[in-house]
Amino acid sequence: MAFGILVLRVVLGLTMAAHGAQKAFGWWNGPGPSGIHGWLASMRFRGGWLPVILLVAAELGGGVLLALGLFVPFAALAIVAAMTVAIALVHWPKGFFNGSGGYEFNLLIAASSVALAALGGGRFSLDRALGWADNLSGTWWGVGVLAAGVLAGILMATVGRRHEAPVRERDSLRTA
Repeated sequence: MAFGILVLRVVLGLTMAAHGAQKAFGWWNGPGPSGIHGWLASMRFRGGWLPVILLVAAELGGGVLLALGLFVPFAALAIVAAMTVAIALVHWPKGFFNGSGGYEFNLLIAASSVALAALGGGRFSLDRALGWADNLSGTWWGVGVLAAGVLAGILMATVGRRHEAPVRERDSLRTA
């Protein structure tokens, strides 16, 4: 079991860290911070650079922590929140399957993160090396990460965004 947790944790963590590095540094044909800032602004996120920092922290920071097996439930929480926002605002309208831009992979990432929060980082983790593993794993950690991550994502997707009318609707109101 320890080897299985290690493989899942490292692959998922490095995958998320790579996505975060695309946003933070523009690596691997990523948009970099300015591109992500513009994209989030186009989606009406409030707070200027704060949503960029939160997204990069969730993906890059959460991914690195998960890969290392350090503070696993907190890393998983950040990833679940980011995937909730991605599903709600980008992928949900496109259906389930990834081939059409759906939420299939985001759901798999979130579910894997919740599972790791419940299982803990495993034998080959920094949490275990530091003696924290028994306090940072279990069913309630998994349930808590799921609930808090989804709630944080929903709050970011709703309260974290301006709710103004689309440009066409606003223009038609001025001419009426």
